[in-house]
Amino acid sequence: MSVQLVIAEKPSVARSIAAVIGADEKQNGYWQGGGYLVSWCIGHLVSFAEAGQYDEKYCKWKYEDLPILPQPWQFIVPDEKKQQFEIVRSLLNRPDVDSVTAATDAGREGELIFRFVYQMAGCTKPVKRLWISSMEDAAIREGFASLRPDSDYDALYQSALCRAKADWLVGINATRLFSVLYHKTLTVGRVQTPTLKMLVDRDAKILRFQKEKYYMVGIQSGSLKADSGRIADAETANSLKEKCTGTTTVCTSVNREKKTEQPPKLYDLTTLQREANRLFGFTAKQTLDYAQQLYEKKLLTYPRTDSQYLTEDMGQTAQHLVSDLLGLLPFAQGLDLTPEVGRILNSKKVSDHHAIIPTSEFVKQGFTGLAESECKLMNLVCSKLLCAIAAPHEYETVTAAFSCAGNEFTAKGKTVLVPGWKEIDQRFRSTLKADTEEEVLNTLPELAEGQSFSVTANVSEHFTSPPKAYTEDTLLSAMERAGAEDMPEDAERKGLGTPATRAAILEKLVQMGFVQRKGKQLVPTKDGINLAVVLPESLTSPVLTAEWENCLTEIAEGNADADEFMAEIEAQVRQLVKTYSCISADKQKLFQSERVIIGKCPRCSENVYEGKKNFYCGNRSCQFVMWKNDRFFEQRKKAFTPKIAAALLKNGKAKVKGLYSEKTGKTYDATVLLADTGGKYVNYRVERKE
Repeated sequence: MSVQLVIAEKPSVARSIAAVIGADEKQNGYWQGGGYLVSWCIGHLVSFAEAGQYDEKYCKWKYEDLPILPQPWQFIVPDEKKQQFEIVRSLLNRPDVDSVTAATDAGREGELIFRFVYQMAGCTKPVKRLWISSMEDAAIREGFASLRPDSDYDALYQSALCRAKADWLVGINATRLFSVLYHKTLTVGRVQTPTLKMLVDRDAKILRFQKEKYYMVGIQSGSLKADSGRIADAETANSLKEKCTGTTTVCTSVNREKKTEQPPKLYDLTTLQREANRLFGFTAKQTLDYAQQLYEKKLLTYPRTDSQYLTEDMGQTAQHLVSDLLGLLPFAQGLDLTPEVGRILNSKKVSDHHAIIPTSEFVKQGFTGLAESECKLMNLVCSKLLCAIAAPHEYETVTAAFSCAGNEFTAKGKTVLVPGWKEIDQRFRSTLKADTEEEVLNTLPELAEGQSFSVTANVSEHFTSPPKAYTEDTLLSAMERAGAEDMPEDAERKGLGTPATRAAILEKLVQMGFVQRKGKQLVPTKDGINLAVVLPESLTSPVLTAEWENCLTEIAEGNADADEFMAEIEAQVRQLVKTYSCISADKQKLFQSERVIIGKCPRCSENVYEGKKNFYCGNRSCQFVMWKNDRFFEQRKKAFTPKIAAALLKNGKAKVKGLYSEKTGKTYDATVLLADTGGKYVNYRVERKE
C-alpha cells in the first residue's frame, strides 16, 4: 500500500499537520498514519559547502586565492543535523512512498530548504506543494485539498538559489578580501553592509549638525494665540514685541479646510516590527520570534509577508473575525462600528501571503496562556484590523492670519468632525503602559476677517534640531524604502532585504560589533564607521542592493534570467578583487584596537598596556611584564585586575580584598607589594594583612 510523505520545516509545524491529516503515530523523526508519513527539516538541513571543501588552500585566507567561484557548487549536511537528514532521506527513498508534499514555509526560503534536501537525497518522486497562510486546522485541510505541482514554484526556487549563491559569493570573497587587507576580520554582506552605511551616514549628519538659535514673537488675546515666523536675532524679536504690546491686531484671513485621514492598512511584517518597536521597544527579531510562536500556536496568520491586504475571497472570514473581536477585546467594548471590509480586500496586491491577521482559533482561545509579549502583539494586530475596517477620520483645520505692527502672525486650530478609526486607535493606546503621544487639539474661537483684538506679546527662544538617530522602527522603514526614488514605479520590491531577513541583519550587525544599541537607538561603532568608509560603493550603496532585490523578485515571477543575474554577480566579485589588491600602511592601522594604558613602567618609565594575557611595557627592549595568570594571584584565587595592576605600578603596592588562604580555607584582605628584582619575572608578596 502506497503512502504520501509530507516534509515540513519545523517539528512543531509537522506535529500540527500530522494531527489534521491523521498521522497520529509518533516514530523516530516522523509521524505516520492515515496513509501519510510526516517528517521535518530543522531549518536548513542542507547548506552550501565551506570554501575549504573545494580546495584545502582555502582554509587559509590569502589574497592570491581570491576570488573563490565554486564550479560546480557543493553541499553539506552539518554534523548536528545529520541524524534528521538521514531520517528524511530514508523516508524519501522508501519503496512505499509514491509521492512527496513540500510543506516547508510557503515562501522563497522555505522552497530552498525543501529543494536542497530533495536533491541531496537523490529523490526523483513527484512533488506537490502545500501553500498555506495559517496553521489552523481548516487552513491545513483546505491546503491539502488544493495542492499544486511543485514545478509551479520553479521560478521562486531559482530566485531563492540566486539569492543564496549571491550572498555566499559576496560574503566569502569580500569578507576575506578586506579582512586580509586590514588584518582584522571584517564581515561584509550583500544587505548588511548597505544597512550599516545608512547608519553611518545618519551618524555623520548628526555629528556635523550645528544648532542655530532663533526667536519667535507670540501675541495673545484671551484664548487666542498667534505666532510670528522665525526671527534670526534677539534684537529684532524684542523690537517687534515692544511694537505689538498693548496694540490692536486685525484678522486678515480665515481659511477653513475639511480633511479626511483614511484608515491604516493591515500589517505586513515590516510595519508590525516598526510599530512593536515604537510602542513596546521590541527589536525586529523579537517581534518576528513572537509572531512565529503565535503562528505555530495557530493564533496568528503567516508572519513573513510583505502584503497589507487580504484576498477577495476572505471577505466573509474578515467580517466574522471583526464581530467576534468586538466582544473579545476590552478596549473595543461598546464600540459603534460598521465594518467596511471591502477596503482591506485586494487580491492583486497579495503575492505569496496575505496581511497578518488574528485567526478564528484566537477568537476561541483568547489571551489565555499567552506570555505578556505575545498578548501585546496580539492586541496590536487585533486593533489594526479593527482600525483598517473602520470609518475614515474627518476633521477641520482652521488657519487664521493676523496683522500687528506691520508683521504677520498665524494661528492654527483643529476640530474633529468624525473620530472614525482614530477612536479605536486611541482606545487601544490608552490601555498601554508605553508612552504614546497624545494628539493635542487646538480649538480656535469663532473668527472673522476684519475682527480686531487688543493683545499682549512675548518672545520665545528656540533651537534648530539635529537629525534623529535611527531606531529599529525608522531603520526598518529606511531599509524598506532604500533606492525607491531611483526605481521605476512598477518595480515590485524596492528595498534592502526582505521582511523575513531584515531582523536577522540588524542582529548580526550588533553581534559583530559594528552597531550598538543605546536605548531604542541604533548607533554605529568606530569599527562600523571605518568599515563603511573603506568599502567601495558597489558594496555599500543601498540603491544597488535594492536593484538586486528587485531583480530577484523579477526572477521569482519568471521575468528575468537567473544565469544572467549570477554572471553579473561573478563579474562584480572578480572586479572587486582586482581593484583592491593593496592599501597604504596608514589605512592598515584603521582597525587596530586602541591600547589601554595601565600606568608607567617601574624600569624604564614608558607606558604599560593591558594585553589579553598580561600587562606589558610599550618599550620593546624593556623586559617588564606582569602576567595575569601569575601563581601568586592564582593560588589565592584572585583575578589580577587592571585596577590592581594600576595601583601596583603607581605606588608599588595595592590593597587587595578577598585573597584566599589555603591554610585556613578563609579569605582575607591585604596590602600586596610589587617586588620587582629587574629579572625576567616580577614577584609579589603580602606586606600585611588588613
